[in-house]
Amino acid sequence: MNLWTWIVLACALAFATKLLGYSLPERWLKNPRMNGVAACLTVGLLASLTVMNTLASGTQLVWDARLGSLAVAALALWLRLPFLAVVVLGALAAALLRWAAML
Repeated sequence: MNLWTWIVLACALAFATKLLGYSLPERWLKNPRMNGVAACLTVGLLASLTVMNTLASGTQLVWDARLGSLAVAALALWLRLPFLAVVVLGALAAALLRWAAML
């Protein structure tokens, strides 16, 4: 199979999944348990994407400024700082760590 075959299959699978979501009975979606499952899946997906973008570079694990930046941003979130402050502090930490690595 060539690349375009895989792309078309992935598109068909995505369309079928979305169509299945629209086909579910409304009472299933109104179930409080479904809201809990959806919330947990969302948090899990976001956490896994954050870890992958922080620790992965190609096929290798790397320990660089991104990890320190994530730690600073997590601390800022834990301190309940405004989101803009979290982003600025994370970016500042990454810049300082990369600058220190160049010295």
